[in-house]
Amino acid sequence: MIGLISATAAGAAARDRLAAAWPGRTRVYEGPVGRSVERAFTECEQLVCFLATGAVVRLLAPLLAGKSVDPGVVCVDEGQRYAVSLLGGHGGGANELAAQVADVLGCAPVVTTATDAAGVPGLDTLGWPVEGAVASVTRAVLDGEPVELRADAVWPLPPLPGNVVPEAASGAGAPPAAEAAGTGAVRADGRAVLHVTDRIVHVGPYDAVLRPPSLVVGVGASKDAPLDEVLGLVEETLRGAGLSALSVAALATVDAKAQEPGIVGAAERLGVPLVTYAPERLASVAVPNPSGAPLAAVGTPSVAEAAALADSGQLLVPKRKSSPDGRAAMATCAVVRRAPRGRLAVVGLGPGARDLLTPRATDELRRASVVVGLDQYVDQIRDLLRPGTRVVESGLGAEEERARTAVAEARAGHAVALIGSGDAGVYAMASPALAQASDDIDVVGVPGVTAALAAAAILGAPLGHDHVSVSLSDLHTPWEVIERRVKAAAEADIVVTFYNPRSRGRDWQLPKALSILAEHRDPGTPVGVVRNASRADESSRVTTLAGLDPATVDMMTVVTVGNTATREVAGRMVTPRGYRWQS
Repeated sequence: MIGLISATAAGAAARDRLAAAWPGRTRVYEGPVGRSVERAFTECEQLVCFLATGAVVRLLAPLLAGKSVDPGVVCVDEGQRYAVSLLGGHGGGANELAAQVADVLGCAPVVTTATDAAGVPGLDTLGWPVEGAVASVTRAVLDGEPVELRADAVWPLPPLPGNVVPEAASGAGAPPAAEAAGTGAVRADGRAVLHVTDRIVHVGPYDAVLRPPSLVVGVGASKDAPLDEVLGLVEETLRGAGLSALSVAALATVDAKAQEPGIVGAAERLGVPLVTYAPERLASVAVPNPSGAPLAAVGTPSVAEAAALADSGQLLVPKRKSSPDGRAAMATCAVVRRAPRGRLAVVGLGPGARDLLTPRATDELRRASVVVGLDQYVDQIRDLLRPGTRVVESGLGAEEERARTAVAEARAGHAVALIGSGDAGVYAMASPALAQASDDIDVVGVPGVTAALAAAAILGAPLGHDHVSVSLSDLHTPWEVIERRVKAAAEADIVVTFYNPRSRGRDWQLPKALSILAEHRDPGTPVGVVRNASRADESSRVTTLAGLDPATVDMMTVVTVGNTATREVAGRMVTPRGYRWQS
């Protein structure tokens, strides 16, 4: 919940705009400002104060408990010029909230956290638990000092600056994280170290530890097993194996135990989801310690080990039983480490204009540690990439190579963005990449504004009814197939948008396609021609099926041919939707 506090009429008006824009997300606090801030601070996850920053600082000072628990606070000035992220920029989400407030009120967000200003991902913004000397290591990253990266595996993290060097390349000769556990020593050279590990590492003043979600704990329990017994067994087992509970991604068990209070409570206390499996699924998992007891009780010879291994992984701790005093054990657990899964984001950049690049696409570009794309497309977004991003670019004709490279980088564990113009799934890179990708990586599709849509917006409303896009390039599709599709569209009276209409080596396909359409449409049928839609040298015109000169068209052009109902109205193409009230 977001608490809204104001002291003036102007502040109240802006407050009410936010409340109206975010129904169900906000709570308005009336009455004395000091009391309102105090109540909101304890009752809400975030605050927006329509007050001077100095006043808010004085009101908040006695309430502060720590950056891990304090809510995020944003201040908006009386003139509604700025939304200032004042407190909890990362942990409290105030930086993001400031941007959201700015979007609603039309003001400028003000974010002063150092990592955001430098374009470097904050260690506390990655969605993983982080321990140790976070401030010291972050300062070393920002100051360009050498920072050694000790990671047990490659994880799909955002890019890190060039001064963050993997252990093998640092030349420091320091022991790996597992060997360093328990030392906590300050290195003689003062080098900061960023550990990425699920192992227990006793950190010193120069160490920070990111906890990846790598562990799955399978749990079995008798009916009404006490929460303390289940949770105690899990925590003791992890601790005994030298593993951090902060790296537990999930507890897993059999479906029959989905509502078992001790197991449900343990998952809640650990802050992780509880995943359950059908007994038939668990019975098919090979385990080292099957037993007849769970087979008779829930239909599978193993619960803890099988549930932990159900989605594969390395069994680190075989089944262990709890050991309560004076009675039989009521809980079992086993621990599995799952391999990291790389991430492939297939990102559509839109038709070229920066304001048509979606916010989601921008987020994915800044999240990726590896960007793969056509060189001219990379140039369009190079300024958006974080420091340390590795760019793999190539020229026209290397589409298959780019697809292979992107999938291979994701399989190696990286966060990869494969970029294409328009929508990456329309005549672009999604198809060749996903044809090679298997279920060993996570894939995210980021839609983009297509050339057809950008051209249609310029022309008017040519796609108001059924429409189809056809590429006239016969480099990968036989002309006989293309011709059959054009004929089908012509006979069905569907609006047609032609991609790749004409090039130096292909100058006859567009005239042929237009002649096929002319067999079914009037010579005066409107035709829209848009070149470089949304770019600085954009040009467009509306002509007719008979009046279009194919020689004026090239590969940067989109040609849209209307259907028999399409009309030119005030210089714009309009294809009627066919609403009854329009007839």
